[in-house]
Amino acid sequence: MTLIQRLTLGAGLMASLASSVGAQDYDMVILNGRVMDPETMLDAVLNVGITDGIIQTITPDEITGAETIFAQGHVVAPGFIDFHFHALDGLSLKLAALDGVTTGMDLEIGAINVDQWYAAKEGAWPLNYGTGVSQEGARLRVHDPEVEVDGWYDAPLILGGLRAEACADGHCGWQDGRSDLEHLNQVLAIIDEELRQGALNISSTVGYMANGLTSYEMFKTQEVGAHYGRYLGAHIRFHGSPQTPEAPLGFSEILANAMALDAPVSMLHNNDYGWWENEEKLQAARAQGYNVWSEYYPYTAASTSIASDFFQPEVFATFGFRYEETMYDPIADKFLTQEEYEATRDTDPSRLVVVFSPSREEWLQYWLRMPHMIVASDSIYSGKGLESWDLDPSEYQGHPRTAGTRGTVFRLGREQGVPLMFSLAQMSYWPAKHLGDTGVKDMQVRGRMQEGMVADITIFDPVRVRDNATYKAGQQGNPTTGIPYVIVNGQLVVKDAEFQKVWAGQPIRFPIEERGRFEPIKVEEWLQSFAIAPFSVRQSGADSAEVEDGGTAE
Repeated sequence: MTLIQRLTLGAGLMASLASSVGAQDYDMVILNGRVMDPETMLDAVLNVGITDGIIQTITPDEITGAETIFAQGHVVAPGFIDFHFHALDGLSLKLAALDGVTTGMDLEIGAINVDQWYAAKEGAWPLNYGTGVSQEGARLRVHDPEVEVDGWYDAPLILGGLRAEACADGHCGWQDGRSDLEHLNQVLAIIDEELRQGALNISSTVGYMANGLTSYEMFKTQEVGAHYGRYLGAHIRFHGSPQTPEAPLGFSEILANAMALDAPVSMLHNNDYGWWENEEKLQAARAQGYNVWSEYYPYTAASTSIASDFFQPEVFATFGFRYEETMYDPIADKFLTQEEYEATRDTDPSRLVVVFSPSREEWLQYWLRMPHMIVASDSIYSGKGLESWDLDPSEYQGHPRTAGTRGTVFRLGREQGVPLMFSLAQMSYWPAKHLGDTGVKDMQVRGRMQEGMVADITIFDPVRVRDNATYKAGQQGNPTTGIPYVIVNGQLVVKDAEFQKVWAGQPIRFPIEERGRFEPIKVEEWLQSFAIAPFSVRQSGADSAEVEDGGTAE
């Protein structure tokens, strides 16, 4: 081989090597972070390479990329997934992102006209998004026909207007109406149609409908979901009751239905009396192979609409609560007397209030250590409108759980000695696994730090991450600190602890199906399924009877 040939060959090899090295450059690399994966229990200082929104490599080798994040001293974790998420405007979404959330889905109140709801979010949302079909909304459309529901509705619109409009005539059909067979078929057909459109679950606020929603309607509703393999997420009947047997019975109702139907189920905010009984039943059911779980948020106070039946004097008294000691109005920045509660309820029925529950002070430490009890914030919209992205967090008015849920879990976990990997499982892996096990492919590739998974990643300082939001006015939206980076589908939504208006969110949804699966309930068909067929006999002698179909009964 001549010198020129050798030089030419060497130049070719160098060019090939350079090309090979260049091919390993990534869109983004995260260097020297503590990579933690709750599924495989990986916990090591490694480098992460991301291209096209996918984790391409997790390696100890040196890697380079177009964008570099130096993560020394920080945990690189799967992004936090929230199933109980009403942060549906700019300001509240920003606060959730700063708290480490990469996927926020309202699977408690859900939506009306699911297909239109998803279309409205496309290309305009920073976090991954999803919704269920609103059981409450389906009942409203049948029992409050005077209310127009053209277009899509979700939590801010349902809680903030539809409920009040439905009750304006003195009859709240959505919560108090009893479904006869015709109405029941109408409600179930609406739910089925929304599931056909790709709704993730049946979102049930049965706790607000305890007087009108019969146990049979609840069972048949879960059956509609079971036809699709979709789960019921339920704000259970008798929610908040401190009495036995009411409190546990509300959960036993939906758990029994789920086991009879072999259908998934989740108990929403298992934060109240009887939670320990519910958790014991859930663990026993999971041991038998059922896909069932629950959730909590790490606060000792709840929040909901002031017009809720829970707060009526005759009901509130049974909880052992006094208004002036437990009901706080975050807008007025004061505790309300009964007279002030009644006046506010009548003039502003959609007002959100905070209600303290002293018993939670003792129970909260145990929720942090409960397997498959996922963290779900029940985050509340700000009321400032969708385009409120640029508002200062001090303008947020509401429960501090919107801004501080994950920060609170981390802080309490350090104080209580909870393993960090366990907390991450509660916030990322278990939510992804349970929803993924219902068939949602988008969740089967999230909630894990593994090669081939979607690059939804939260990077935080395990020593300094903490909540800062309080119940005091002006502090209710103080962001969590210690989370400098949040990545959604490979794009930075939080960078250097600052929210970026980057519309990186993708829909989490089932595929739309061509046909629904619900068959109306008919008395004749029900009898054929559950009762033996009748026949008539006529006596033929003393010891036998001749059967009309030609047989003989002796």
